[in-house]
Amino acid sequence: MRRLLLFMVAALVLAPPASAARPLVAIFYYPWYGTPLVDGAWEHWGQNGHAPPGDLYSSFYPAGGPYSSSSPDVVAAQMAEIRAAGIDEVVTSWWGRGSTTDVRLPLVLREAWRHHLGVGAQIEPYPGRGDTLAADLAYLRALGIRDVFVYEPQNLTAAQWVQRRASFPSTMRYFAQTGLPGFAAAGRFDGIYTYDPVTYGGDDFARICSEARKLNVLCAPSVGPGYEGRRAGENALGKARRNGATYDSMWNGALAAHPSLVTITSFNEWGEGTQIEPAAARRGYASYDGAWGMRGPAASGAYLARTAYWAARFHHG
Repeated sequence: MRRLLLFMVAALVLAPPASAARPLVAIFYYPWYGTPLVDGAWEHWGQNGHAPPGDLYSSFYPAGGPYSSSSPDVVAAQMAEIRAAGIDEVVTSWWGRGSTTDVRLPLVLREAWRHHLGVGAQIEPYPGRGDTLAADLAYLRALGIRDVFVYEPQNLTAAQWVQRRASFPSTMRYFAQTGLPGFAAAGRFDGIYTYDPVTYGGDDFARICSEARKLNVLCAPSVGPGYEGRRAGENALGKARRNGATYDSMWNGALAAHPSLVTITSFNEWGEGTQIEPAAARRGYASYDGAWGMRGPAASGAYLARTAYWAARFHHG
């Protein structure tokens, strides 16, 4: 208990202040991976009957191989890559108190802050979320988290969100994952984000953000490189990367919509194939070869390099 209290005090002191002037780029991040060497078992890499390390649940293969999200070296390297790509905030997946993502949260916070990144939380639909959310949010706020992204908010009605909002910390911003600004406004959310790169494309963002502005709701459209989740047993629908053209199209649409901030799906959701984390060219797996004309080692980091280009354009208007 004493260690937790000390960490919470440190969080309030060390958490970087949110910038009202600088438009933010935020990226969804998943600290849920494990290896036998570090964690005692494979976590996520073997989903849907796969057998790591040679056979992963992803259509792509990480450049450094399957890793543990408990490793300080791994998380430090990831935060360095995110910061170098011009990203301002890491939005870490969170599955409730005591979950693996909660246990690893202090490491994510420490390394993110060390690399001058803000930290938000994507509140996943964990059991009992509607009943414990007020206390959970107070806990996250005490750790230094300011931005909250609620995944699948329409599990509750807008009226139910209004009832709960009264007990939420007032110093946090709340974003609903939806393309319906009216639902977010009715539920007293501060903003919306789309997350899903299949349902929403760059052509949708101008309409969504225009509606959001009329309702005084922040608009944070989610750009992504594509989607491919069949090996993980996810949605069979896909969205091809088209050698980077899909990512460019979504960024173009986002910037044209004049958003409040831009969110990226994702840094490392390997199972759904939305990741921009470096990938290896390995037999039996898709790769980034061909993206913006790059091949080999240069292609491995192509999406991070392209993110730096787009983030700079967004930051400079």
